[in-house]
Amino acid sequence: MSQTGQLYLLSTPIGNLEDMTFRAVRILKEADLVAAEDTRRALKLLSHFEIKVHLTSYHMHNERAKTNSLLEKVENGQKVVVLSDAGTPAIADPGFYIVRSAIERGIEPMVIPGVSALTFAAVAAGLPVDQFTFAGFLPVKKGKRQKSIERLKETGMTTFFFESPYKMTKLLGELSEYLGAETQVAIVREATKVYEEVIRGSAEELFKKFKDKKWKGEMVVAVDMKD
Repeated sequence: MSQTGQLYLLSTPIGNLEDMTFRAVRILKEADLVAAEDTRRALKLLSHFEIKVHLTSYHMHNERAKTNSLLEKVENGQKVVVLSDAGTPAIADPGFYIVRSAIERGIEPMVIPGVSALTFAAVAAGLPVDQFTFAGFLPVKKGKRQKSIERLKETGMTTFFFESPYKMTKLLGELSEYLGAETQVAIVREATKVYEEVIRGSAEELFKKFKDKKWKGEMVVAVDMKD
């Protein structure tokens, strides 16, 4: 099947709109349709760059239902752009399913690279990243969380997690308990935003220092899993 349109997976800023690339802006201006995880956030982004384009919602709850119709539009010659809330689609966000489905239909997705909270944290953490592991969000249940953390310890590589601010204190306690008090940790909070900060130290040190802290914002946690 010949492809006349194009499917784009486009990275967007995770906080600072100045991180948008020239290429990303051009692609959005040329798009026929933008499929966004959060249309309200997408509209804010588009308005900032004075871009007018049709929007539709595309998120984890409807991606299986809407993927076929989006790919049909591509096959009919349209340029369809997929955006996640922020950062790079498919990295702990919708994107994988439509990429796999597109490939199965003979459509080669075009990736427009840019900001990712993961790569930001990998640089900022100050821990070894010649090899590293990304674990997304840990399981919620205690037993599964413990097994997951202990299994990641076996890799011996720096591991990155996404974590809710409501679970940060709990996570620091778990890291100290399951991996050892001296395990080195870096918390990257609100990357690229006004209150951006990177907090580094041992798991026990950070747990004791911040056990009463009410965390806010988006977090990426890096843990040095080496022995």
